[in-house]
Amino acid sequence: MSFLRTVAGGVLATMILAGSASAAWPEKPVTIIVPAAPGGTTDIVARLVGEKMSKILGQTVVVENKAGAAGIIGSQALVRSKPDGYTLGMGNVGPNAINYSLYKTLPYKKEDFKPITLVISVPNVLVVNSETPVKSVSELVAYLAANEDRRTFGSSGKGQSPHLSAEMFLQRIKQTAQHVPYKGAGPAVSGLLGNQYTFMIDNLPSSLPSIQSGKFRALAVTGEQRSEQLPDVPTMKEAGIDNMVVNAWFGLVAPAGTPDDIVGQLQQAAKQALQSDDIIARFKSLGGTPGGNTPAAFATFINDQQHLWADTVHAANLQMQ
Repeated sequence: MSFLRTVAGGVLATMILAGSASAAWPEKPVTIIVPAAPGGTTDIVARLVGEKMSKILGQTVVVENKAGAAGIIGSQALVRSKPDGYTLGMGNVGPNAINYSLYKTLPYKKEDFKPITLVISVPNVLVVNSETPVKSVSELVAYLAANEDRRTFGSSGKGQSPHLSAEMFLQRIKQTAQHVPYKGAGPAVSGLLGNQYTFMIDNLPSSLPSIQSGKFRALAVTGEQRSEQLPDVPTMKEAGIDNMVVNAWFGLVAPAGTPDDIVGQLQQAAKQALQSDDIIARFKSLGGTPGGNTPAAFATFINDQQHLWADTVHAANLQMQ
């Protein structure tokens, strides 16, 4: 009998310790892996939300950039990390939706990620260097047709929404152009500032400062409505390009196997951060809409996005190794 009491006591103690360990989370800093270079929308929103979440969670939230290969390098690093709630990723439309149909093989699969919550959705914007002699979408179309050596476009990387948005645009205007991919939005912006290519359809937040400073000229936005930050810039539809509504999105994901209770705490912390007045104002200044939905709702959203972009990739007949 004493032996049974000892065993029972040991089991109870283990259960209590396990529960305490879960309840005590987080006991150390949390890292958000950004699968992109500093300066782009993925990086910007990760730092904004991370700073706010650190105050809510009572632990430092560290942003770690792992750029390259259309978000594959950073995403692979995330799925290889321990599923304990201390390593998260700022997922986005590229690695978590487009890549599944764009790449023949990937070092990760959909089931390797556990959605937490949508953080922000933003429209894309068609931009050119202000020195380029075009002031409208129709003028850009004519310029590309007349200047074969200038039929180039840049992006934050192969498979990212700026890349696929530009491919979609070229399909709509029935033209082709050479793709110049960069390792992130920051480098891509620098490339256009240096006139290394002709146009880009970028996530609005990363190009907005260059537009506002007059270094970029915005020709159209890809949202259903005009952006409050660029009220004089037409939508693609208003500019004469039909069926060209595209929104980029960014959201927190964890490695598969992360406990549900920890995912729930992370979602609540992110939601609280996204509902704060300063984050709402900052996201609005970036042209974005805050998220904060439940893990289940975000999972459904990601699944829908995977199907949407698969249709676009297949229509463009794109395939990467």
